[in-house]
Amino acid sequence: MCLACALPAGERRLEEAVVDDVSHPAARRGRHAVSGRTRLAVRVHARARTERLEWDGSTLQLWVREPPADGRANAAVIRAVARWADVAPSQVAIVSGAAARHKLVEIERKDALPPPAV
Repeated sequence: MCLACALPAGERRLEEAVVDDVSHPAARRGRHAVSGRTRLAVRVHARARTERLEWDGSTLQLWVREPPADGRANAAVIRAVARWADVAPSQVAIVSGAAARHKLVEIERKDALPPPAV
C-alpha cells in the first residue's frame, strides 16, 4: 500500500507519496499507465555555486549552476537526474513544475532508484 492510499479522506500529501510506479492510480492522476516509469519530486536550487544532489528516499534535492531562464535550469535538471539514475537524458521528463522550484520528474527505468544516502 502506498502512502497516498493510507491518508484520510480529503487529505493529500504529495511530498510523502513521491516515488510511485505510474501504474498505481494515485501516482498516475489521470494519465495512462506505462510500465517501467517512476515519478519523483525534485527540489531545484538554481544558480548554485557548485553542482550537487541529495537523495533522502522521497525528494531529490538538486543544485545546478544554470539560471532559471530560457529553460537552461530545466535542461540541467534533466541531465543531472539522468546521470544520477544512470539513464539517457531522453528517458527523463519534467511532468509538472517546469516554471517552479518543486518539480515532478518522470524517469523511464526498469529497476529501482538508488538507495538514499545515510
